[in-house]
Amino acid sequence: MEPPGSSNKDSTGYESAEKIILRWDSTASEEARERMIFETDRQEADLYLQAVDEIQRSLSNTSISTSPNNSYNAASDDQSKVNTTIQIAMARLEDEFRNILITHASALETDSLFDPASSSTSTPSHHDLEEDDSFSNEGGSNSNSNNNLLQLQHCESSDSSSYRSTSSIREVDLMPVEAICDLQAIATRMISSGYLRECIQVYGSVRKSAVDSSFRKLGIEKLSIGDIQRLEWESLESKIRRWIRAAKVCVRILFASEKKLCEQIFESVGTDIDDACFMETVKGPAIQLFNFAEAISISRRSPEKLFKILDLHDALMDLLPDIESVFDSKSSDSIRVQAAEILSRLAEAVRGILSEFENAVLREPSRVPVPGGTIHPLTRYVMNYISLISDYKQTLIELIMSKPSTGSRYSGDPSTPDMEFAELEGKTPLALHLIWIIVVLQFNLDGKSRHYRDASLAHLFMMNNVHYIVQKVKGSPELREMIGDDYLRKLTGKFRQAATSYQRAAWVSVLYCLRDEGLHASGGFSSGVSKSALRERFKTFNAMFEEVHRTQSTWLIPDAQLREELRISISEKLIPAYRSFLGRFRSHIESGKHPENYIKYSVEDLETAVLDFFEGYPGSQHLRRRSQ
Repeated sequence: MEPPGSSNKDSTGYESAEKIILRWDSTASEEARERMIFETDRQEADLYLQAVDEIQRSLSNTSISTSPNNSYNAASDDQSKVNTTIQIAMARLEDEFRNILITHASALETDSLFDPASSSTSTPSHHDLEEDDSFSNEGGSNSNSNNNLLQLQHCESSDSSSYRSTSSIREVDLMPVEAICDLQAIATRMISSGYLRECIQVYGSVRKSAVDSSFRKLGIEKLSIGDIQRLEWESLESKIRRWIRAAKVCVRILFASEKKLCEQIFESVGTDIDDACFMETVKGPAIQLFNFAEAISISRRSPEKLFKILDLHDALMDLLPDIESVFDSKSSDSIRVQAAEILSRLAEAVRGILSEFENAVLREPSRVPVPGGTIHPLTRYVMNYISLISDYKQTLIELIMSKPSTGSRYSGDPSTPDMEFAELEGKTPLALHLIWIIVVLQFNLDGKSRHYRDASLAHLFMMNNVHYIVQKVKGSPELREMIGDDYLRKLTGKFRQAATSYQRAAWVSVLYCLRDEGLHASGGFSSGVSKSALRERFKTFNAMFEEVHRTQSTWLIPDAQLREELRISISEKLIPAYRSFLGRFRSHIESGKHPENYIKYSVEDLETAVLDFFEGYPGSQHLRRRSQ
């Protein structure tokens, strides 16, 4: 303490300050317990802060004395008295600090925080057009709701609205200026008196509760990595969609605003105190937020997960600069590292899933032929799948860096198709993977076609499926660009070859009936016609055409244009041949008995009957005998 002779003025100032401190001692006064200083008039709060300043000065200057003859013991008593007063003041300030924080601890109004234009950074795909809007609504109106509303529109970020260089960050004023000033004043005095730890704990506890409340309103659940991995994928899909939207709000608005609030309150107090309070507030919630993405990144890989994992990857990639900006201190290094590692694992998961998809297409085991030689479900699934892959072209071009593991014509492995990269010079690894998937699909389909007993139906099956592949490639500009017109022409040639093979297998024997050979009595064209041979030929033709009509009416070509083209091609071969044959030999049959038993169909009957082909149902309603 000061030696004898210290100023009576200082002693008087301390005594006045002590009275104010003790008057608000909640352990000794019912009134003090029931009222909060900073909720009364402004003058009372200012007087209390001045009193704390006076006590701190007294403690610092050790300027209190009781008399000129003050002894060492008396000084020690005075020191103890000041310490007790400081403790009472700090306990009171801690309560006031907590009360102000709680008063302004409302959760963000989430309904106004979503920018419809920022739902995804990847190319939108039709599988994800329906957003999950089922956000929970908890709590009613609050006194600070106006400060929490944020309309995210396409507008320029003003200097006052964001202290970051990334225009995507939008900060909300979480508290009114008056409350921030009061908190700053209290924090300054608590920290200068050695109550830093208590200040950080109180701040972190209350603000973390506010963040947790915002998490609940955003639909972010408290799930462990194990909990997430045990969920069914159908359930996870909607949670991923919700997480992507919520994560953008958390990083760009919620966490950024919490950081700003910490800086407003603590930046002037001391080095790194604002960051310590920020991490005390958001570290737990941030880990909870990113644990979801981490669980997805290490979950079991399967083809149906690819597109949601890509959505997750794109969202996190888009957020990474903002994560690095908001969590830019050394103490928040673990958050940045976790986000970067998750992004890397998501990329690896994408590569792994694509490889597994290729293998699944190659090994798809179904052996039951699809009825009517129509498009196989595998073909539809695979082509829709790679069409969606092309929607994520920009992301996948960056992630897929190696060529597919393929067979070679020199490998001698009959269970793997051939693919020579020399023929595809200049293609990106992603394009090579897509072409490889198509090659693998055709290889599998070719194996399935062998399960048809009728060779012509096997060719029709391949024609239908390769034609579908071609149409899907043509229907997607992104996919067509990657596949390339050269390979597309190769595919087109394959389905046309299958159509030719079908016609040869199905119609050569029918058309063979309409030849002249074998109808002349002595084997020469100048000799007379054998009526018995001719009658037998007409009977054979009728039977064969009826059988073809019966079976091929039940076969199916789903594509109307392809169906019509094949019917025309059949008619162009069948009708002229039948008309010519009928013209040459009709008179020989009609001059004999019961000509209707042999010439059962007119040219028009055949033309009409061909229209039944490939409709997928019995077409006997068109196969009528000619008019008599």
